[in-house]
Amino acid sequence: MEQANKNDIASGLWLVPTPIGNLSDITLRALDTLRSVDLVLAEDTRTSGKLLKHYEIDVPMRSYHMHNEHKSVPKIVNELRAGSTIALISDAGSPGVSDPGFLLVRACVEANIPVHALPGATALIPAITLSGLPSERFVFEGFLPQKKGRQTRLEFLVNEPRTMVFYESPHRLVKTLSQLATHLGEDRNVSVSRELSKKFEETVRGTLTSVLQHFTETPPKGEFVIVVEGG
Repeated sequence: MEQANKNDIASGLWLVPTPIGNLSDITLRALDTLRSVDLVLAEDTRTSGKLLKHYEIDVPMRSYHMHNEHKSVPKIVNELRAGSTIALISDAGSPGVSDPGFLLVRACVEANIPVHALPGATALIPAITLSGLPSERFVFEGFLPQKKGRQTRLEFLVNEPRTMVFYESPHRLVKTLSQLATHLGEDRNVSVSRELSKKFEETVRGTLTSVLQHFTETPPKGEFVIVVEGG
């Protein structure tokens, strides 16, 4: 594939969404951007390396994740000030949405460094549209706090009238569904999607009680999006 001319891209930080599973779910503009920047910041360079190799993109990569972002931001800002053009990607979806990115974007805004955000793949919207629940208004909660603040957050959501969307990992799914049933009511409607855009994509719909029973009997595998009916 022909490499884009690096002079064709505007300076600054580029937020580039990557596929949530199917490698075909990436925009032409995202590919052009990744080919044109000086550096790609990746949550996991091994995961992102497979994507770049698939599309024959040969651009230097550097790790940027939740464990090093605080100390990495000043150096990246200085590189951007010096004229480097840098793309930020996460393992899947849009950087900054339940993934690292906020701290760097905030620092760039404060330093008057241009930030460009590309549209693209995300697990949030497909899960809502598949749910069959009202989608004209919704609240995105991302991952619930694992420990501190978890009960407080669940209690806060008891009277939330809008459709609620959560991300969850397989080993916490049953616990989360159980807690949602306890706080929101066992008969509250829910839709749980897993492995969106992948070979074993699945969406299970029903009450919190019935969906909890399903995943209690069928061990959860993959990454999950939980969509819950508002109160």
